[in-house]
Amino acid sequence: MADLRTKFMGVELKNPIILGASNFVEDPIAIQKIERAGVAAIVYRSLFEEQIHLEQIQLQDQLGEYDHRNAEMQNIFPNITHGGAKEHLFKLEKLISSVTIPVFASLNAMYDESWEEYALALEKTGIAGLELNFYDVPVDGISSGSDIEERQIRILSKLKSIIKIPISVKLSSFYANPLNIISKMDQAGANGVVLFNRFFQPEINIETEEFYYPFDLTHPKDYQLSLRFAGLLFGTIKADICTSRGISDGNDLIKMLLAGADTVQVVSAIYRNKASHITSMIEMLEEWMDARDYKTIGDFRGKLSMKNSKDPYAYKRAQYVDILMKSNEILKKYPMV
Repeated sequence: MADLRTKFMGVELKNPIILGASNFVEDPIAIQKIERAGVAAIVYRSLFEEQIHLEQIQLQDQLGEYDHRNAEMQNIFPNITHGGAKEHLFKLEKLISSVTIPVFASLNAMYDESWEEYALALEKTGIAGLELNFYDVPVDGISSGSDIEERQIRILSKLKSIIKIPISVKLSSFYANPLNIISKMDQAGANGVVLFNRFFQPEINIETEEFYYPFDLTHPKDYQLSLRFAGLLFGTIKADICTSRGISDGNDLIKMLLAGADTVQVVSAIYRNKASHITSMIEMLEEWMDARDYKTIGDFRGKLSMKNSKDPYAYKRAQYVDILMKSNEILKKYPMV
């Protein structure tokens, strides 16, 4: 039988499938089913400092709603304050104690001091590693790309110096040169890199003329950008490579490993197909490996990476140019008349 063991952030896992950060962790029954289905590790939902600040403001608004309505009463809810990150940490510890597989935390803070404070607090919960969720959407024309990159590397370097557990970085695909920033983060000590973050985008309801934020799942083929960069990165960095976004089934899992990924993170596929889908993905990987006499994932991981590919244009623009030269073929497949 094939040996499916691999690593993420240097932590050994029984197979390459990780449950990505999601609200599944809020449902103990769902987590039990997901663990029984064979998932190798769990990333707890991200601790967003911005969310804590908004909740604190909301709580103060609620507590102050009836203030000053009676001359004898200044505040009907004295000494009540928001718990900050305590609830998040409590639930994370509870999850860690309820499962037998590694649990990783995810963090997105606003200030340098906050990154340090929360990272230290998360480490104390017993997590196997920490994922730095560099989810940042610049909304001004002042901050330069280099400013943003330098700050992220500074945060990574500082956290590497103050906590002992391994650290990965979950990145956007919108850097001017993702390979460059990933190389710098690898040199700064990142133990893993997650490709790529999926930003929630605003939407407009034209009937109400208001914004709303749909919780859309990923779509088939969304994984292709992650596959490209896994293939380009294989053999060039020390950090473990984890791909995410749009990995739907066992076929996608195998493609990522062939490109050079060590692991994958899945969420949408489980929402769509339930926990048993993880078992199906594992079984497909085992059958595929057995049919080709691959004993371990290391026997074929990165086989189709840029480093090992026999096609020198597979990951380059020349491949796109080749497609353009054959563009008439699409009209044969999708004729207008």
